[in-house]
Amino acid sequence: MSDNRGVVYKAPGTVAVEAFPYPKLEIPQEVADWLGISKAAPHAAILKVVSTNICGSDQHMVRGRTTAPVGQSLGHEITGEIVEVGNDVLFLKPGDICSVPFNIACGRCRMCKERKTGVCLNVNPARPGAAYGYVDMGGWIGGQAEYVLIPFADFNLLKFPDRDQALEKILDLTMLSDIFPTGYHGAYTAGATTGSTVYVAGAGPVGLAAAHSAQLLGASAVIVGDMKPERLAQARSFGCETVDLSKGGELGDAIAAILGEPVVDAAVDAVGFEARGHGAGAGEAPATVLNDVMGITRAGAGIGIPGLYVTGDPGGVDADAKIGQLKVRIGLGWARSHRFQTGQCPVMSYNRLLMNLILADKAHIAKAVNATVIALDAAPSGYQEFDRGVAKKFVIDPHGMIAA
Repeated sequence: MSDNRGVVYKAPGTVAVEAFPYPKLEIPQEVADWLGISKAAPHAAILKVVSTNICGSDQHMVRGRTTAPVGQSLGHEITGEIVEVGNDVLFLKPGDICSVPFNIACGRCRMCKERKTGVCLNVNPARPGAAYGYVDMGGWIGGQAEYVLIPFADFNLLKFPDRDQALEKILDLTMLSDIFPTGYHGAYTAGATTGSTVYVAGAGPVGLAAAHSAQLLGASAVIVGDMKPERLAQARSFGCETVDLSKGGELGDAIAAILGEPVVDAAVDAVGFEARGHGAGAGEAPATVLNDVMGITRAGAGIGIPGLYVTGDPGGVDADAKIGQLKVRIGLGWARSHRFQTGQCPVMSYNRLLMNLILADKAHIAKAVNATVIALDAAPSGYQEFDRGVAKKFVIDPHGMIAA
């Protein structure tokens, strides 16, 4: 097996499916050089990709809103079947179907030992933390492909207990690589709990996952705000209240119309740095969501921020935005004693428990995000549809392994 095919970034707004090498049991040269170790990776596994999803974070790169170079491989949401393991892999074998956390983690550094796998210290020369197929994340090849390398496999991979059951529930289980734990992390760190009221900014897949997670955590009311009618309808389809931000007006007034008071117990920013102002035709204003949620979150409460913020944005609206420096009303958050949780979700903190909920038929994340299966060759059109704001989570099926 010498061939592999996958999705690569070609230009702003354009991706293509191209041939690239079948993976070897080797880590990227830049990581090996930085650590002063061999490229050889006997700790790694090669996966035949069963499912791999298009993520909003990928879309930021494809829009040209990061420093991703032409030819950047894409795809960090991966579920696959092991086809080869290195001789240091002890507890996994070919044929196992596994979820791949999008965080690449060594399992050996201080951060990994503290289960802060989103900021592993040994997998990326540029900064703590790495991911598959993402700019400035260590040079690891993306998983929107037929085959992919997974390093430190015993540590990173979550094996599903039963192959047939996994394939039956694969549309739910494929969300364990990123958006289900990420959405759950946003809701959990914000303080969503039994009887709480929760506001989620953004009805894209992560926002919908956060809303579903808030319900699983026991929220009495979950309100989702967005500007896309189709996405708001998707949020309502599983019991959320909604606010149409394209109509303008004060968010607190809209919250009060639903809850009887203008504040919630917890809020989640699932939008990130490409946020827009309120009202029809509003322009980009990257601090909008952060300032909104501070304004409608009660004193002493939490705000989860799984939405992506970057340190380099070539398309930023001003010089500050280009380096991730935003006009955030931190004084408001300070005055209200808000707590904030930012950064990559440490997927391993949640994925096994969320897997159990799926296998017990108590979480239906695929339905919540409207999982939609496409072939690998349809990935370019999937990116285009997703960019238009359709209420779908595109799941790529490279080998035709997902049942109709």
